[in-house]
Amino acid sequence: MKHLLKISDLKKAELEKLLTLAESVKKNPVRYAGKLDGLALALLFEKASTRTRVSFEVAAQQLGASSLYLDYVTMQLSRGESWEDTARVMSRYVGAMVARLYKHSDIEQLARYSSIPIINGLTDLEHPCQALSDIFTIRENGLLKKGKKFVYIGDGAFNMANSLLAAVSQTGMSITMVCPAKYAPAREYLQFAKRHTDVEVVSDVRAAVKGADIIYTDVWVSMGQENEKAERIKNLIGYQVNEELVKAANPGVKVMHCLPAYRGYEITGEVISGRHSVIYDQAENRLHLQKALLLTLLGKA
Repeated sequence: MKHLLKISDLKKAELEKLLTLAESVKKNPVRYAGKLDGLALALLFEKASTRTRVSFEVAAQQLGASSLYLDYVTMQLSRGESWEDTARVMSRYVGAMVARLYKHSDIEQLARYSSIPIINGLTDLEHPCQALSDIFTIRENGLLKKGKKFVYIGDGAFNMANSLLAAVSQTGMSITMVCPAKYAPAREYLQFAKRHTDVEVVSDVRAAVKGADIIYTDVWVSMGQENEKAERIKNLIGYQVNEELVKAANPGVKVMHCLPAYRGYEITGEVISGRHSVIYDQAENRLHLQKALLLTLLGKA
């Protein structure tokens, strides 16, 4: 694996190895301190970020590397410099780059001309680092196995749904996507998931969560979709994760959200702070999984 642009870049064996390494990194952080001594990690961001930026910067620092935050707006890219020139030059300066961009085709261009590892920190197509951290969190809770049920509620057609379909399907869990027909999963990702596990797409939220081991939701209005806000809220208002819905699932169900969350819309504050929530564990695990990812891509595992 040279880059991580999509979940499908990872073979199943590589995925399992990455999760095992993340577990080791989390349990024994001192063992990995200094492994990336002298390396510089660039973070090229076109989109706003909290968890992705901070977790990668802290991961780099704790592994002994330095990090540079590069704002797309203040770079020559924003004035028309090519991805090819940017990639070739940055490859002379830094050891790896995390890119958080709108168009997935842009990160593909960056990777094509780069001689260093490129990591997708989120594009409109996928958010692989988040999905990998999520299945690591599910694994920690003993639920990453055949016979367990993963239920995703909300917009099934955007980047998190894409990455989760690709990642969760390779773990043995069954998947139920609960969404309006207008926001149904992309055919490419649905077909990929169905090659690995049982997948169903439904619209009845209450029926879907019966027997659920994981309930996952995400924002209804993602970055770049602000002009669709009113329409999206209208179409998704019946897909809120609340206490009543959680009670209809398995007694030990875990609730997940990649954050940021908009309380009172896709999820209630009561659920976020409730006993079924592992949302803040998800956020923490970005740090550990991304350390494992950096070590793997840079040959320091």
